[in-house]
Amino acid sequence: MRKRTEYLLTTTALLLLGTSSLCHAASGKLIGTAGLSQIEGSGGGGLVPWATLTGYDSQEQISVNAQYSQANLDNYKLDVLGVSASFYDKIEISIAQHEFELKDAGVDIKQHIVGIKYKLYGDAVYSKWPQFSLGVQFKDIDNGEIARAVGAIDSDKGTDIYLAATKVHLGAIAGYNAVWNLTARATKANELGLLGFGGIENGSYQLMLEASAGLLLSRHLVIGAEYRQKPDNLGLGEDDWKDLFISYIPSKDISFTIAWADLGAIAGVKGQQGLYFSLSGQLR
Repeated sequence: MRKRTEYLLTTTALLLLGTSSLCHAASGKLIGTAGLSQIEGSGGGGLVPWATLTGYDSQEQISVNAQYSQANLDNYKLDVLGVSASFYDKIEISIAQHEFELKDAGVDIKQHIVGIKYKLYGDAVYSKWPQFSLGVQFKDIDNGEIARAVGAIDSDKGTDIYLAATKVHLGAIAGYNAVWNLTARATKANELGLLGFGGIENGSYQLMLEASAGLLLSRHLVIGAEYRQKPDNLGLGEDDWKDLFISYIPSKDISFTIAWADLGAIAGVKGQQGLYFSLSGQLR
């Protein structure tokens, strides 16, 4: 079953990314206001899911998105392949696969994530109040031996639940558009779930806060920063994550993001910093 899922993800993502420049993306939103593809497959920034959905679809449209992302750190590397669909600007369904490489040990951890996001209220651009969305991410690790070895209570499966608020302010800063997002996440995940869920320090859900802020320098260029609070269930000093990013969005069909990510200590190994790169393609 997992091999079929991996094949579907790979084939669909390559097809969408390879043809995105020839296809017309859904046109229901302003370019740059649909957000990007988040590391767990949902629409948002690189680290944080936003209330926005992955596509530019209106209430009469459907859009599909594919992404490939990579974070290359000092001792680890994370590759992400994902596909998501946004239906009628109301609901988003996403599938993502993580391949986490421990460079020194030559060991890989694979995680599969299925996400569902439902827009509760508003429009990030046009409504007075922020857009609000409720999301769930179901996570499944292929091999839980490493998670068990470091003390995870649940070594293979877990679920995150989050509520996100996103607002775009037109012409807010020196005439430039600005965007912010605030997300509250209930989670037991250790390092996104790659090291299991819960641990000797805590086995219950905790509420973590995540935030993003960006400035649209043009219709095609965005700069910003993100912060993601994380629990330390294993007692290994798991740090909060943060990044500084630049996104180039030449059209609604494709976007590129590069970031400097500071992920702190991972599995007790401190100072994990490096480049994050993401490529997303839209297809209606």
